[in-house]
Amino acid sequence: MDFKNFKGVIFDLDGTLVESHGVWAQIDADFLGERGFAVPDDYGKVVSAMDFTQAAVYTRQRFSLDESIEQICACWHDMAIRHYTNDIAAVNGASDFVRRLHQSGVKLALATASSKELYEPVLRRHGMLGYFDFFATTKDVERGKGFPDIYLYAAKGLGFEPCECAVIEDIVEGVSGAKLGGFTVGARLNPHYTNDHAELRRTADFCFADFTEL
Repeated sequence: MDFKNFKGVIFDLDGTLVESHGVWAQIDADFLGERGFAVPDDYGKVVSAMDFTQAAVYTRQRFSLDESIEQICACWHDMAIRHYTNDIAAVNGASDFVRRLHQSGVKLALATASSKELYEPVLRRHGMLGYFDFFATTKDVERGKGFPDIYLYAAKGLGFEPCECAVIEDIVEGVSGAKLGGFTVGARLNPHYTNDHAELRRTADFCFADFTEL
């Protein structure tokens, strides 16, 4: 894939640029464990396409929690900030790949369910923050990553049409949503979602395990 054919590249964050899924699995285990629940097998995948508020609504309803949506979000946020600031690793080759795209004149956007308080410190720590031209979160749009909304919003923020941009994601919902928007889509084969790899290979335009392959 020659990325110089694109004017813009739109990246997901979690599981695509940074290896945060283990952290979120631990946060889920700690949060639910403190309330007497084990983490269901499908839980992490279901909430991965949601923003904090959507995930809190889902979690509160699924486990019949007494806490408010705001309290759940605040608890998760405090737990996550520590990890995003201090110990989440970058996907192999991600920092160099982002830097090379920037240096070649390609404009970059982030399309993430994570808040600014999370994406800024982890991107800064890995030397990527300054290479991005636009930041989009799922709170900026009406629908989640199973739809094209966030990718269309990010492309508009860069000043380009979907056909001029590539999207790089790691979840089936993200790949499908971006394809619906008319983007060329690459799938990072996240080792946490091995059961989805076959579908990602069918749906995405190209797949890779880490950025050294690109």
